[in-house]
Amino acid sequence: MALNSKKEKAMKQSLLVAALVALAVSACSKQEEAPAPAPASVQEQAQEAAQQAVEAAKESAEAAKESAAEAVEATKEGASAAVEAAKENAAAAVEAAKEGAEAVKEGASDAVDAAKAAAEAAVESAKEANKE
Repeated sequence: MALNSKKEKAMKQSLLVAALVALAVSACSKQEEAPAPAPASVQEQAQEAAQQAVEAAKESAEAAKESAAEAVEATKEGASAAVEAAKENAAAAVEAAKEGAEAVKEGASDAVDAAKAAAEAAVESAKEANKE
């Protein structure tokens, strides 16, 4: 359980770093003379893009949370099966533990991929908003 907590913490830190990188990229971009105020439609589009990026990040975080919960449940089920199998056959217990670990690995990988995709979407939205 402590291992999943560390993974969740690492994933949250990764999302925070990605958000800070996106902020830094948009804040540090070379700006020349202050442009004339953009028409309301461009500003609205930029705001909408930013909101969509936030929503995508929230959805990604929720997906990562759900994946982590599924991984915990799979680990619990794998551990329970491993205990029962150990009573019957030591070799069967080893195999069940390997399957449980693979399920956790896949769940964590899916969560990381979802977080990366959300971060990339946020960066792209920020770039688009910055261009306009």
